[in-house]
Amino acid sequence: MGSLFSSTKNREDIDMALAKAKQIVSSNPVVVFSKTYCGYCTRVKQLLSQLKATYKVIELDEESDGDDIQAALLEWTGQRTVPNVFINGKHIGGSDVVIAKHQKGELVPLLAEAGAIPKQTTHM
Repeated sequence: MGSLFSSTKNREDIDMALAKAKQIVSSNPVVVFSKTYCGYCTRVKQLLSQLKATYKVIELDEESDGDDIQAALLEWTGQRTVPNVFINGKHIGGSDVVIAKHQKGELVPLLAEAGAIPKQTTHM
């Protein structure tokens, strides 16, 4: 197994991973780059599920190019940690930012604008 800080990362692999990440983000209203064992990731996924949001999860520890995607996300967003959340193609941040936005009442409007949750209308 390679080190997380290996400097032998192939530039081509990272460029391919960046293109893949950007394609996923542009094709989905909400994307959570995650790891299956990460408690902070679980918290964000549970919150999105409670809000009945449609979202795409990429579990980096289950992807063959997960390390490359994580390196590419660091270059793209300046954030290496997971969860790494995007809404409507825009980088939002990690768990603390997502939870804070929810507590301030800013998350639901972002999700609605992205089409990830139905616009608030009448309840059935």
